[in-house]
Formats: sequence, structure tokens, C-alpha cells
Amino acid sequence: MMVTFEELQSFLAEQFPQGARYGTLQELGDGWAEMKLEVAEEHLRPGGTVSGPAMMALADVALYAALLGKIGLVPLAVTSNLNINFLRKPVAHSPIRARASMLRVGKTSGVGEVYILSDGLEDPVAHATITYAIPAQR
Repeated sequence: MMVTFEELQSFLAEQFPQGARYGTLQELGDGWAEMKLEVAEEHLRPGGTVSGPAMMALADVALYAALLGKIGLVPLAVTSNLNINFLRKPVAHSPIRARASMLRVGKTSGVGEVYILSDGLEDPVAHATITYAIPAQR
């Protein structure tokens, strides 16, 4: 692992402070990360379910953490593709969690997947595949 949990937490707070709205880092490993979002009213859409954008943001930031845990603190690694499938309705006022893992990390890109889970449900509520563009070394 290139980055410790504490280093990544500090980096995210300094370089991506708005990311805290999308969840907090819970665990970090070599190419994987877990994040948690405490669902608030701002994350709900009409009908009392967690909004798609809230789940997408959580998935994106979780995989960003997993990638940086693998390659180091590379601020300009950016999302180049995100595909998400919403599988079932999350529990409206329960936290959601993202389990992100890198499937492949190359010199210029990284591909991973994220399962979104809702506290109170056994099965995932969403599944995302995400590709990140990694800037060339200078």
C-alpha cells in the first residue's frame, strides 16, 4: 500500500474538502477502501429514497480512495467513466456504505468496482464500475 489511512484522510480534507459531503473514509487497504455516508434529508429524493446522485458520489469518492491507496497521492487522477446499476431501494434514513476495490491499475488508468450497501438490508442496493485516468509522471 502506498498511502496510510491517516495520510489519505488528511489529503482528502485538504485537497477535496467538499468530498466529506459524500461520505467518510472508514477503512483503507492495498487497492480497496470502504466509506460510509450518514444519510440526511439532503440525500433523499421524493418518495423517501436515497438519491442516485448521492450513491454515485459515494461510489466515486470510495473508488478514488481505493485508487490513491494503491498509487499514492495523485490529486489529478480523475474519473473518466462511471456506470452504476441501481438494484433496490435503500433504507431512507439509514447509512449507506461503499465497498470499493480496484480491478486493474495501469500507468494511465485504473478500473474498479463499488458495491453500495444500505444498513438494514443484506443485498447491495447499487453496483458501479468506474474508470480513472491517471496523469503521466512528470
